[in-house]
Amino acid sequence: MPGVVLQVAPNRDASESLRVGFTASKKVGGAVKRNRAKRRLRELAATVLPTHGETGIDYVLIARNTTPDYPFPDLKQDFERAMKRLKVWRPDRDKGM
Repeated sequence: MPGVVLQVAPNRDASESLRVGFTASKKVGGAVKRNRAKRRLRELAATVLPTHGETGIDYVLIARNTTPDYPFPDLKQDFERAMKRLKVWRPDRDKGM
């Protein structure tokens, strides 16, 4: 996806929690841009994962060089599309689906 890279792996602890990691390499830019990218990724995870995340999965969100300035709705759409492609998307956890 142009705005974010998503990696997932089964949680080896077999817990029913969501674990999330964030990374931004120097390819993203200087410290200010990397920190902005990670803040945006944290907000993205906080917005999407509680409702649509699969439990027992570890998520790693990797910033791309476009992440700091990418429009947030597009970033969210990219993240959701990546989750669906990796088959870790739940339509709505609150409704038990």
